[in-house]
Amino acid sequence: MTKAAPRDALTGVKVLELGSFITAPYAGLLLADLGADVVKIEPPGGDPFRAFGGAKYSPNFVGYNRGKRSVVLDIKSEEGRRALLALVAGADVLIENYRPGVLERLKLGYPSLKKVNPRLIFCSISGFGRTGPNRDRPAFDLIGQATSGLLGIMLDPENPTVRGPTISDQLAGFYACYGILGALFARASSGKGRRVDVNMIEATMAFMPDVFASYTREHVVMNSRTRAGYSQAYAFSCRDGKLVGIQLSSPEKFWSGLVDTIGMPELLDDERFRTRMKRIENCDVLTAILRKKFAELPRDEWLKRLEAADVPHAPVLQIDEVMRDQEIVHNESFYNLRHPEMGDIKCIHRPVLYDGRRRAGKLPPPTLGEHTDAVLRGALKVKDAGSGRKRRAAKPGFERRRRR
Repeated sequence: MTKAAPRDALTGVKVLELGSFITAPYAGLLLADLGADVVKIEPPGGDPFRAFGGAKYSPNFVGYNRGKRSVVLDIKSEEGRRALLALVAGADVLIENYRPGVLERLKLGYPSLKKVNPRLIFCSISGFGRTGPNRDRPAFDLIGQATSGLLGIMLDPENPTVRGPTISDQLAGFYACYGILGALFARASSGKGRRVDVNMIEATMAFMPDVFASYTREHVVMNSRTRAGYSQAYAFSCRDGKLVGIQLSSPEKFWSGLVDTIGMPELLDDERFRTRMKRIENCDVLTAILRKKFAELPRDEWLKRLEAADVPHAPVLQIDEVMRDQEIVHNESFYNLRHPEMGDIKCIHRPVLYDGRRRAGKLPPPTLGEHTDAVLRGALKVKDAGSGRKRRAAKPGFERRRRR
């Protein structure tokens, strides 16, 4: 007898996502990866991320919206509002990232939805929170990074150039998912839904508790080099121009191993570097010495020597190199999904395994309104015209997907 595959953790949980760009869609993606049925409610024209940069399906939209179904609703219309309320009646979770007050003005705020479904977990993601002096200001990822202090400890003050991926956006979505899971767990015993609020600034602050502890306990205001100095973390360019990263942390054996690797035993007796705290104090001097040394050999040679000495290290990989890395390939971190218009798309597995297993997602990023008929048919008792029968006109509150 064939053993049935185990259910995902959130199988049977129904989620409505009233979100655009990143924060709410990322929370929805995380829940979908755990098995939830996530329905993305899009306005006519769709999530602006669909056409970000002029593409029909931008990489941004593809990255944050796999595993979902798409329904188009104009929730500003009475028909669309009724349709959403019908969906809410059967939902477990609703996620939204409108500016504070928008849903309330549409009579779709938590008090209204709670009357329809007292068991609903209502999650609202905002930039600054619902009640503070900045609640009505627009907020994107850079605003979250800057206001939380994260950007201040990442920028080079001599050349303050913003780099890297969005961070505050994903952290807000991540903590929203965290809050939703807690609320679902509590509802299992209480039977009651609740409101979950997450703002981008606090989510980013919560991600770096050591930064604030350093200030409140030791009055240290960290800058872009402080954490690297304490962790003894370095990145060096090798003779072939390729980069290697090293982190010695606190065990003395790693410092000794590095000194042996580079063939400079005199550093062990150098008063500037005799202890970890001395190396932290003289981090810039030590960095200059090591930078010059690592420029003498190609990266592959350094990797072999560092591995032999058991020094914590890694090549600094570009994205294309990551996808070819033997560890990533071994872990099967990526899988393919077939999209009806884009063809095969490469997706990232969730990083969480249960009992050593994880399922590949089944749904590619949806076409706009792809599932409107299927989702609303049950909630609104909308009859499908079917083959050979005259199609009923779609109500102005929602759009049917045109069949080809």
